[in-house]
Amino acid sequence: MKPVVGIPRALLYYQYYPLWRAFLEGLGAEVVVSPPTGRQILRQGLSALGSDVCLPVKVAAGHLLALAGRVDFVFLPRLVSAARREYACPKLMGLPEVMRHSLDLPPLLAPDIDRYRRDHWPLYRVAVSLGRRFNRSLPAVLAAYRRAVNCHQRYRRLLEDGHDPDRAAEAALTGRSLPPVAPMRGAVALLGHPYTVYDREINLNLAGRLARAGLSVRTAEQVPEAVARQAAASLPKHLFWTAGQQVVGAAFHYLAEKGVAGIISVMSFGCGPDSMTGELVARRARQLGRIPHLSLTLDEHGEESGVLTRLEAFLDMVGVEGGAPACG
Repeated sequence: MKPVVGIPRALLYYQYYPLWRAFLEGLGAEVVVSPPTGRQILRQGLSALGSDVCLPVKVAAGHLLALAGRVDFVFLPRLVSAARREYACPKLMGLPEVMRHSLDLPPLLAPDIDRYRRDHWPLYRVAVSLGRRFNRSLPAVLAAYRRAVNCHQRYRRLLEDGHDPDRAAEAALTGRSLPPVAPMRGAVALLGHPYTVYDREINLNLAGRLARAGLSVRTAEQVPEAVARQAAASLPKHLFWTAGQQVVGAAFHYLAEKGVAGIISVMSFGCGPDSMTGELVARRARQLGRIPHLSLTLDEHGEESGVLTRLEAFLDMVGVEGGAPACG
């Protein structure tokens, strides 16, 4: 009987899901993903963790609880570093311990991913370790690993082409091709961590509201990593948060290239890295004065009125008459 492994639809999910799923299935596991964030998942996460934890981690707790009782294991890797002299947010480093001690969960598969580079060597070591856990031979582990890396590379290319993560993940895992994303009359950059930009529940479906206003959405994932790093290099000091560097670099790229009508920075209340990177983007936007910039801070209360009022004003500035289509 196949072991059932659960993957929470939160945090690193939006960056690595095809990689993880392809590898786990290659090891002979059945993969179950928690459902999209809804009010019940949000309520469960809020009640499970204290008030000093940021919203994305609370949402992740709700997703983990949604998997409990349905799976044999939960896959929850600890991401420490994604590149040399760069680190993940502390909440990702300590995530397995926080969840293990706060929630009643099945056994966690929580490998350490540290100093991941383009040669994938640290991921290879993680792959071999997990392969032993599933009693797989080394050739089987290597075959699963190669397929997983290929899926991940296809997924990244599809994100760069502007496809949403759900369609991109399905296409990457099945090998299907997707038609090009049809351009709309204008574009707005919606920038932030993937778990805030792509989670429709916690961000009040900002992407959908912009689309209803006739605007294409650009994200940080649509800017190639090398381009974002080059743009972020204009800062006087190297950013040591990899995710923050991608967001800042993408914002600087969009501001310089004039390829968007405006930028929306999406941040989580209580997130230190978000507050710093958001301020860096806001300052650069004010210095250049070329396009409007809106900072939106999200919290667990899900209060729409204040966010939508500011969004209406922003849409007026980018030339969407009245802003009404985005707020229906």
